[in-house]
Amino acid sequence: MRFFKSFRYAFRGIVYCINNERNMRFHTVAALYVLVFSAFFGLSRAEYGVLFLTVAGVMAAEMFNTVAEELSDMAAASFHPVVRIIKDMAAGGVLICALFAAAAGVCLFWRPAAWGGIFQFFARNPAMLALLIVTAALSAVFVAMGPLGIRDFIIRKRRDR
Repeated sequence: MRFFKSFRYAFRGIVYCINNERNMRFHTVAALYVLVFSAFFGLSRAEYGVLFLTVAGVMAAEMFNTVAEELSDMAAASFHPVVRIIKDMAAGGVLICALFAAAAGVCLFWRPAAWGGIFQFFARNPAMLALLIVTAALSAVFVAMGPLGIRDFIIRKRRDR
């Protein structure tokens, strides 16, 4: 039973990070788009393995960055130079992961023919292009406001009626 509770606690941590960290929401949305569009590239199992590990690395780094920030804020109620260094190093770890993830993305997705296929797919399917535009707009709202911000906005709108 404790084993299954540990999963619940882990998911609670992931949800907390998504709810409270804009960068985690950005990484989540980017990962979803990358995984959806990867279907156009005919990646091998090994390439998907690299892709999944890359995405997991960036998201785990973002979560560890959040841990460092939360612990630092808890330990020092006011500005402290060591806390700034800790936060900067944690953010630097995320940046390194993100830069190398982008480099891995270039290696995996540098296929001009596949990009042309994506363009042709959306040119032939205007409904899918419209869906892409709508999901991109909704994703931007999700990243900017987060689930809690969207919820609060909806509640305020209902209350103002």
